[in-house]
Amino acid sequence: MIKRVFGTTFATLLTFAALTPGDVLAGDAEAGKKSFRKCQACHAVGEDAQNKAGPVLNDVVGRPVAAVEGFGYSDALVKLGEAGDTWTPEALDAFLTKPRDYVPGTKMSFAGLRKEEDRADVIAYLMTFSDGGS
Repeated sequence: MIKRVFGTTFATLLTFAALTPGDVLAGDAEAGKKSFRKCQACHAVGEDAQNKAGPVLNDVVGRPVAAVEGFGYSDALVKLGEAGDTWTPEALDAFLTKPRDYVPGTKMSFAGLRKEEDRADVIAYLMTFSDGGS
């Protein structure tokens, strides 16, 4: 069930509207910007974003897993990508909950975001970085 929808852009709402209830929690992109600070040591977003310890996250929502050119993914993520998995909002939510449980063998050392609200907000924030960032 979609638990909350507020502070989202029209485009974000349209993306969420295409999903069935239960697929994703709609979040607040502005709050997600704050929560994303936990991710910035390893990931970048925006027009001049570069790969760091983790890949650039522009266009991540809807992108095939392990698809950023030039980034050295773990074998576990490469296998998911080869299997055709994509980073849907639902998959991102599960991954961000506890990355090593969702993808055993991932190199990502981040423990995860425990709060459902924080995950929804980060996903909403990431959705604002489409078409090469803004």
